[in-house]
Amino acid sequence: MDLFAKLHTNLGPLGKHSQFSDGYYMFPKLEGEIAPRMKFQGREVLTWSLNNYLGLANHPEVRKTDADAAAKWGAAYPMGARMMSGQTSLHEKLEDELAEFVGKEKAYLLNYGYQGIMSVIDALLDRKDVVVYDSECHACIIDALRMHMGKRYVFPHNDIENCEKQLERATKLAAETGGGILVITEGVFGMTGDQGKLKEICELKKKFEFRLLVDDAHGFGTMGQTGAGTHEEQGVIEEVDLYFSTFAKSMASIGAFIAGEEKVIHYLRFNMRSQIFAKSLPMLLVEGALKRLELLKTQPELKANLWKVVNALRSGLHENGFSTGKSNSPVTPVVLNGTVGEAAALSYDLRENYNIFCSVVIYPVVPKGMIILRLIPTAVHTLEDVKETVQAFAAVKDKLTSGQYRNSEIAVSFGE
Repeated sequence: MDLFAKLHTNLGPLGKHSQFSDGYYMFPKLEGEIAPRMKFQGREVLTWSLNNYLGLANHPEVRKTDADAAAKWGAAYPMGARMMSGQTSLHEKLEDELAEFVGKEKAYLLNYGYQGIMSVIDALLDRKDVVVYDSECHACIIDALRMHMGKRYVFPHNDIENCEKQLERATKLAAETGGGILVITEGVFGMTGDQGKLKEICELKKKFEFRLLVDDAHGFGTMGQTGAGTHEEQGVIEEVDLYFSTFAKSMASIGAFIAGEEKVIHYLRFNMRSQIFAKSLPMLLVEGALKRLELLKTQPELKANLWKVVNALRSGLHENGFSTGKSNSPVTPVVLNGTVGEAAALSYDLRENYNIFCSVVIYPVVPKGMIILRLIPTAVHTLEDVKETVQAFAAVKDKLTSGQYRNSEIAVSFGE
């Protein structure tokens, strides 16, 4: 088969239908200031798809800091990788403040979350080492593990009994190879919203020798008393060996960091290929991250507002008979039953007739027959936004249950 023809056949269910590839489903184009209400196809929509948990994207202090930093440094400074000419006192300042905030000895900045954690995992492991990981870990972790030349064992999502079995297998193999064991999970799983069972995994350290790496992209800034993360929420700050998060969620920016023991971070800074051979994080992003971290620490009302909206949304959905799965974080998945075609018709109806914009998750991300509408509440949503959304969801749920979407033009075009 021709390479490009093969690529076309590998498009997802929505991608195969060109009439829906104009921005309605594949790559939607939101316009206007980052806010709960933006423009889509020229119409104002109430959006629940922005990872702007604390509302910092357009916080006036953040906007001023970003603008001042851009004027002061431009977008290029510093030129070069950290090991060459890209090291500055502000990079070190941000790392020190991040490490202190999440309860670790040292931290190291990463240019991007996806690229960064792949490089961390790649640097940590050699062919003798064994990995045990949760089946629902993010794609960046899965991609990193594809590069691992050693053995890896997966346990079903949050199944601690099975995790223990995989650790038994890993321990036997590591004894033969002379390698170590790395367990990887997430603080908050971004699709389902449930927390990783960090406390239970840490308890297994009493029986097995391993290191624990936690990807807390959705937990940093939203979980724990101070917002330090899910490891704070579950009381296992000391037991988590390596803590990773991105700036793309609560910090509403670009970049990431890895934090842990000083000797481990020292090793990583000299062995992460994506950082050694890449330009340093630009100064305007570093100054912007310092301001965002300051606000995260000094304005607890941001997280309080977020959770006020989360709790109101969750309560309203439950009162109207909706399931939000096992979510115990701000991520709010609304679980429905229906085909891919019905999901497309429902999503279209929500946007066009109710002005609600949210992410729709279908097969093969979730099993056939399941639809997840994923809502991301933020500190700048209002209780009126919540009320409007719950009412709209109740209306489309009635249409879905009664079969109105089954024979719609959109569903039929999907061959259903």
